Amino acid sequence: MRILYAIQGTGNGHLSRARDVVPCLQQHGEVHLLISGTQTDVHLPWPIQYQLYGISFIFGKNGGIDLFATLKKLRPFRFIRDIYRLPVEAYDLVITDFEPVSAWACRLKGKKCYGMSHQAAFLSPLTPLPDYYRDRFATFLFRYYAPISDYFGFHFEKYDQQITTPVIREEVRQLRLSNDGHIVVYLPAYADEVLLRHFQQLPEIRWELFSKHAKTAYRRGHVHLTPIDNTAYLQSLANCTGLVTGGGFEAPAEALYLGKKIMVIPMKGQFEQHANAAAAAQLGALVVREINEGFATQLRSWLLMPAPLAQNFPNNIKTVVDTAIAKWHGPKIA
Repeated sequence: MRILYAIQGTGNGHLSRARDVVPCLQQHGEVHLLISGTQTDVHLPWPIQYQLYGISFIFGKNGGIDLFATLKKLRPFRFIRDIYRLPVEAYDLVITDFEPVSAWACRLKGKKCYGMSHQAAFLSPLTPLPDYYRDRFATFLFRYYAPISDYFGFHFEKYDQQITTPVIREEVRQLRLSNDGHIVVYLPAYADEVLLRHFQQLPEIRWELFSKHAKTAYRRGHVHLTPIDNTAYLQSLANCTGLVTGGGFEAPAEALYLGKKIMVIPMKGQFEQHANAAAAAQLGALVVREINEGFATQLRSWLLMPAPLAQNFPNNIKTVVDTAIAKWHGPKIA
């Protein structure tokens, strides 16, 4: 069987999850990989058959999407060209992790496309949403940004039959945990100077800030800034007291699994992140809706809070992949 696995390249969570998904898919046949998007810092250890421009949302530096930069970088004619040129008909099965080129190519050519992503979980009416935030456009986006025929979604809890718990990378499961008192910070939608202004008000804490904007590592007193690096990040996460991060999915999920204290700051105007934050709060994360002048006070209060109970997210990705392929293509032939 020939499988096309298409992955969204905005953010790092999609590619991080792919590290565990791809080996399971390879047990069922020949797997070709497609990545579209320009906003990722994670790389895969396998050949990429299709590296496409896609549609990316550009992170700003004040807590939200940079709409002007996003619109400026759009290449609609290139996107349409890639849809027409992508040979999805050459594959027995097309699976997308919220990747739009493959999904629309299948829609154009009358081929089924299946979703295996966190965003697919929002297609279920049982997935929790924040009471304070409703966004009809976001609901439309989940359904039509990368249209699919059927799905398995990932979320913090099994809210519905087609939703399962997060894929925790094997390298995270193998970490040896300790607590040396420092705090990990990963907030790619904020400029380093914005964050430094607040974290420097708490000199009694060592902050390890993983920056999307820094080119080289440097220190500002008790704040250590370093470019995003997977190995360094995981080692820091293993030894920290807590994590301050955005409202993505994978980073809070990994911290919940490790039993680390978590503060979640969803991006402005990003419905999915606010929904993730609401769900994470049910498991013990503290949600801060924005960074303002009172942020240092919020940090001090959070530091006094107990860590949540570690979540026992089972290592079930092989079962999920096997179940999905049996449902979408039929049982594996020995």
